[in-house]
Amino acid sequence: MGVVYTADVVSAGDGRNGSVRSSDGVLELGLASPKEVGGPGGATNPEQLFAAGYAACFHSALRLSAREAKVALAEDTVSARVHLERDESGYSISADLVVALPGVPEDVARSLVEQAHGRCPYSKAVRDSIRVGISLAP
Repeated sequence: MGVVYTADVVSAGDGRNGSVRSSDGVLELGLASPKEVGGPGGATNPEQLFAAGYAACFHSALRLSAREAKVALAEDTVSARVHLERDESGYSISADLVVALPGVPEDVARSLVEQAHGRCPYSKAVRDSIRVGISLAP
């Protein structure tokens, strides 16, 4: 398989308390460590950026799975929570995704979520390296 797209982003300054900018200038953000880890807060952070990317990517995979299964979706959402964790070895992350599929029977929804998790590039990238919990919204 060949590369079809490359995101090119540079981090400058002080890492988590610096800035990021994409080569095309579309993304340009200041970063700040969350107050919960002793930072100043008040700006986005790598965990929020990862959560945004994972939610959007998983949602696209979910919609593709629904189209292939001929399941109509309306007002569907994917929420991602990325957790920064710390233990004696340092920091790590985990993620929880909550999928809302109003009007879709639970068994069909679970099948679509499993298919999406199998094809989402973010899910593939983190498989077997971080804990990912996926649940259906009530």
